[in-house]
Amino acid sequence: MTGLIAILRGVTPAEVVGVGRALVDAGFPAIEVPLNSPEPFESVRLLADAFGEWCEIGAGTVLTAEDVTRAREAGARMIVAPNSDPVVISAAVAEGMTPYPGVATPTEAFAALAAGARHLKLFPAGAVGIGGMKAWRAVLPREVELLPVGGVDETNLAAWAAAGAAGAGLGSCLYRPGDSADAVAVRARALSEIWHQG
Repeated sequence: MTGLIAILRGVTPAEVVGVGRALVDAGFPAIEVPLNSPEPFESVRLLADAFGEWCEIGAGTVLTAEDVTRAREAGARMIVAPNSDPVVISAAVAEGMTPYPGVATPTEAFAALAAGARHLKLFPAGAVGIGGMKAWRAVLPREVELLPVGGVDETNLAAWAAAGAAGAGLGSCLYRPGDSADAVAVRARALSEIWHQG
């Protein structure tokens, strides 16, 4: 099971290791640096060098096969996308990485599976809803992991966990650009506790 993915949108290389340490110490198994952040590949490299042994480091908002290659070269092991592009999925699989394509309908979900994905990012999670995820569970292969992203926070994380989510992507409820590592640590511990009780 994937567990919680920390989404560090807007993080800079200067702060990423301190924030990463707070997340690893709180038990987060995965950290994503969206490619629309400042110097994202450098942040991925710094995280992979510091924490790659204990934590799955990935690139997010990945839209091209070229970005998949650059992310792998920086040390990423997972590729997260807002959409379901078979070219990006296939490139990630070919590079030995785990793709998390964004899907919002069962049709998109099955297309992503056909391209080689085994983990699906339900995005935006609020639009799919917990009821939608439960309905998808009835028709998708059992081994496929569903991870809600977009609108998941401390108010609904437990409900997603109870409904069978394999994990969740947590963004602004966990980290906002400029947040101190100490502030992230407090939020990370609280969210991790909610997840593990769910």
